[in-house]
Amino acid sequence: MKTVTFSIGPLAQLADDFSRTFDAVRTGRRIAQKPRDEVGFTSIEAARNFLTRERLALMRTIRTRHPGSLYELAKMVKRDFKNVQEDVRILKRHGLVRIAKEPRGKRRVKVPHVLFEEIALRIAI
Repeated sequence: MKTVTFSIGPLAQLADDFSRTFDAVRTGRRIAQKPRDEVGFTSIEAARNFLTRERLALMRTIRTRHPGSLYELAKMVKRDFKNVQEDVRILKRHGLVRIAKEPRGKRRVKVPHVLFEEIALRIAI
């Protein structure tokens, strides 16, 4: 089972991580790219604002019902197409959803795929 981790940590910790990475790049050191299986937030509220009920429902529907297009996904969840499209774009930008352009007749449609089966929450104290 593939899991994405939502980590919540203080802004100072994120700034330190960024500073170390920036210094390494500036001095020419190679940076190991981590896979996008972690999404970082500075507060529980930020994580809650990102992962709304609607976005979670979209990911669950994509994973279980395999819609053939974004339009089909919007119909499945009974939401406005533009709102679904925006939420999927946000999920895609954070590495939680992938969009494949697949041929359908004479045109190509955007088919959403969820990259994870589970979300774990990690909170720094």
